[in-house]
Amino acid sequence: MDLTLRSSLTQVLSIDDSSQIGYARRIAQTLAERCGFDATDAGRVALIVTELASNILKHAQRGELHLRVLPGGQQAGIEILAVDRGPGFDLHLCMTDGFSSQGTQGIGLGAIFRQAQVFDVHSDDRGSVVLARCYSRTDKVQDLRFGVSQHSLRDDPACGDVWGLTIAGSRISALMIDGLGHGEEAEAAGLAGAAVFHQQPFASPPVLLDDMHVAMRGTRGGAVAISQFDASEGRLQFLGIGNIGASLIDVEKSRGLTSHPGIVGLQYRKPLAFDYPQSTGQLLVLYSDGLQSRWSLGDYPGLRYRHPAVIAALLHRDFCRGRDDVTVMTIALESAHA
Repeated sequence: MDLTLRSSLTQVLSIDDSSQIGYARRIAQTLAERCGFDATDAGRVALIVTELASNILKHAQRGELHLRVLPGGQQAGIEILAVDRGPGFDLHLCMTDGFSSQGTQGIGLGAIFRQAQVFDVHSDDRGSVVLARCYSRTDKVQDLRFGVSQHSLRDDPACGDVWGLTIAGSRISALMIDGLGHGEEAEAAGLAGAAVFHQQPFASPPVLLDDMHVAMRGTRGGAVAISQFDASEGRLQFLGIGNIGASLIDVEKSRGLTSHPGIVGLQYRKPLAFDYPQSTGQLLVLYSDGLQSRWSLGDYPGLRYRHPAVIAALLHRDFCRGRDDVTVMTIALESAHA
């Protein structure tokens, strides 16, 4: 699988009234049609969104749908996440057709599972996150074990957080930039650095950082984190300047990755990249300082085993500071034959 993903904001649809179900369905179906889905596949997306929005109202009274376009094989796919703070539910019971805690037909989650190519859930007494990914029926795609939740402050169309991800064979290179402040000038700083990254994503991180530093001069500058993983070696290399948070998480522990002080585009001391061997099977989490740093997946039993997109959405839900742009990127570091 070779592909490149570029920074894009999460499209958020609020769900707190029944009138919003139809609106969400139309938005999602239109998005699917723009991605080249035929009438049947676009109808699957519309059905999933209708069921997810209805479930939010039935079980949590209010919540959000998060929409994102994904790279596919022959054409793009659609990611849909339902996020709420309701009382949670028993997934095994709710997947059974006919079961309902609200006196309804009880076909929602079962229908979503059958219609989506990728389906996953985390639910507890703090709320639920439900993931559905849809692709064309004729498109043979390998699911990307990656998630991102990117939101600008006060829904500004400009976002000072910029991210990128490139996969080439067994290698992964991930970028996150947090331009100083927020708004258009912060976004311009991030985009200047990202343009360099996308030209040479697998260059040595110190060399790549130097080139980004040159490109970001004259802008506000920003914090930068570069992560490169080679599955054939099982090794992660990380280089960070500034306050981008980064963690490697396995089933037993979590460790923060070390960054250097400074501002790319303005000033920093020549840094060294850090090597983290035997990283295969771990989860890499990168996040801008719009997310609180005091979180632990261990506080959510079973979450470590969920899809990275579910993890990213949950961290945003529970730990967004609410006073800056915020981006969370989660990547499963899998073996070369996975």
